Amino acid sequence: MRFLPIIFLILAAPVFAGESAPLKTKNILFITTDGLRWQEVFRGAEEALMNKASGGVPSEAALREQFWAETPEARRALVMPFVWSGIAQHGQLFGNRDAGSEAGVMNGKNFSYPGYSEFLTGHADERIKSNKPIPNPNVNVLEWLLGRTGFAGKVAAINGWQVLPAILNRDRSQIPMWTPGVKDARDLDFPRKAELEALAANIIQPWPDEHFDAFVFAAAKDYLAAAKPRVLYVNFGEPDEWAHAQRYDRYLASTRNVDRWVRELWETVQSIPEMRGTTTLIFTTDHGRGNAELWTSHGEKIADSGQMWIAVLGPDTPPLGERKNCAPIWQAQTAATLACLLGEDYRAAVPEAAEPLAEVFPQ
Repeated sequence: MRFLPIIFLILAAPVFAGESAPLKTKNILFITTDGLRWQEVFRGAEEALMNKASGGVPSEAALREQFWAETPEARRALVMPFVWSGIAQHGQLFGNRDAGSEAGVMNGKNFSYPGYSEFLTGHADERIKSNKPIPNPNVNVLEWLLGRTGFAGKVAAINGWQVLPAILNRDRSQIPMWTPGVKDARDLDFPRKAELEALAANIIQPWPDEHFDAFVFAAAKDYLAAAKPRVLYVNFGEPDEWAHAQRYDRYLASTRNVDRWVRELWETVQSIPEMRGTTTLIFTTDHGRGNAELWTSHGEKIADSGQMWIAVLGPDTPPLGERKNCAPIWQAQTAATLACLLGEDYRAAVPEAAEPLAEVFPQ
């Protein structure tokens, strides 16, 4: 941690949009998926986990047929086809440690609330020590943007995890949001809302504080098409839940679902004239997981679980693909990067926030 100021100086090339040519980005589609390891993103399925003993897999043959190939490049394309056919071809991917690209969390806790708070606020907070739904004392970048000129009524969040309203401090921030399984009079509106809420109520919620990601996707796609927001944050959670349950088969399947939904949301954006060619996608995670022996877990005692990844695709981001042998980047840089792509200087208001990612801006 003591080397971070030096790293930020390296990364702090002129990136604030106001200092150079105007950026094309006018909208942000910000998507996160909980607890997805960089290993699956960049290596694909891990053979040591494709069995009942280590991965809780009921049918090894069926899983291998879906996700196994001889090379990491072929395996990762089976798990996340859009990431590798779309983002890697036209955007940038950080976090492949095998290729000298390191991405990590600063908070050191390596679990969800500290991670979400870090990428939403731009800095770690030692006071956040649990996943309890305690209102976040820190201003987040969505909240800050909501108060900027041109963003009123144009920032929203659709949450899979029912702790997100507290992390976003809904009472203070007034961010319009929707979370399946949670009803609030202030919920944002979209055409299929009543239908999805009725369906969610008729399906047993599988986890204490999270419903199925399919509801999140359906709501996000519907809201995007109807509202055309300038900033939409979408949070998926199933990969983390299935990993904790030691079901590697469902962890991989839910990851492929997320990849497909990211593609469909991106295609929805491209189908909207006002958003096509002016929207940037930021796709990342809140934390990593342990290695093959500890893959179901994460936290302070599992150092590898502080390793994560970030993907960016948009009209201003040079198409450098999978980054290799580059300076380390940090989860905390997400907030200022998101704002800077919109031409806004988040660090002027929140100076403790980390610098934007210089590499994803025109050079």
